[in-house]
Order: sequence, then structure tokens, then C-alpha cells
Amino acid sequence: MTAPLDWQVTGSYFEGCNCEAICPCRSVRGAPGGRSTSGECFGALSWHVLVGHADSVSLSGTVVVMTLRFLDQRSPSTPWEVVLYIDDRADDHQAEALEAIFLGRAGGTVADQYGPAIGDVRAIRRARISLEHVAARKRIEVERYIIVEAEEPASEPGEVACGIPGLDRPGTELINDVARSDDPALRWKVVGRGASFATDFDYCSAPHR
Repeated sequence: MTAPLDWQVTGSYFEGCNCEAICPCRSVRGAPGGRSTSGECFGALSWHVLVGHADSVSLSGTVVVMTLRFLDQRSPSTPWEVVLYIDDRADDHQAEALEAIFLGRAGGTVADQYGPAIGDVRAIRRARISLEHVAARKRIEVERYIIVEAEEPASEPGEVACGIPGLDRPGTELINDVARSDDPALRWKVVGRGASFATDFDYCSAPHR
């Protein structure tokens, strides 16, 4: 697979993890974040690409989910274990571009913000993905594998930021009440309530410095 050279993806972002809300890794009103609640972080991240391209391939309307786990009671934190899911409605050219971009292999914004944290890519799957980023009750569903749901706000809008979509993209912290992965490649479950976060994102091949 050849990584795209000229690409940009913009859209909405929603994630859920096992930390207590507000997740300690977030920046709150500009203050830097810290370590996770329990020393082990696991959860799912989702991106809905509203407008995007990779070279001559349109990526508009595509969706991507990543599930992850890492330990941060160690210093430095352990590399992320991840599974990447690409919606099965994407064609092969779109899927190859999305894989390269969201795993940080195409450089750019992703390589600057979270790509170097990815260590063990357990699997890359094509699956049916359903995202709800607009309604009050946010949702990630990867058929047969992942479900995350959150509705109750834990912050004021624009008060919280996260390094994965970018600290320049403030959003709203939520409390998830459903979050689990049934994927044998990376299985986890949030017992009780966890942290979620909703905002937008804008990644590109040549981020502004």
C-alpha cells in the first residue's frame, strides 16, 4: 500500500473510554492533562469524515473507528494496542487511504498528534459502522464488535480539549453508560460509567506549524 501524499479529512469526532469524566488526559480550560484514572486506558475513537480526499480519491462520507488499550502507570506509557475498523461501504481505494491516514502512516496531522503512540496493530477490519455524532445521545456501533453510548454532559461546551482530535478543537465531555468491545483481538468492557468526548477534527498531509 502506498500512502497518499496530498490528503485532508475534516468532520466530527466522538470517543469513549474507561476513565472517570472528565478524563484526566484532557486539557480543561487550557490546563494540561495527566495520567488516566486507573493506570490502564481502553476505549474507542470514531471519526465521521464529512469532507475529505486522498490524492484523487474522495473520502467524503466515510467513517472510521479505532479501539485501543495502553498502560500509563509506567513511564513512558506503553504503546497503544489498536484495532482499526473501516466501514465496509468504503471501496478498496478509500479503505487503503483511510488505513494509512488514521494509523499515522501517511504523516501529517495524525503523525504529529497521536500516530507515534500506536504500537501493536492487532487487526484491521472492514465492518458495518454506525455513528451518531449529532444527537444528544452519541453512539459508536461497529456491528459484532464495538458499542459506546453517552449522553449526560460532564462539562460546558468548549471547556475541554483532547490531543487526538487536537487541542485546538475544544468540545464537550460526556459520561458514557455503555462501552464495550467484543472483538477477540482486543476485548474490554467499561463497568459502570466512563468518560466520553465530542468535538470536530481537521487533519491534513501538511499541518500548519
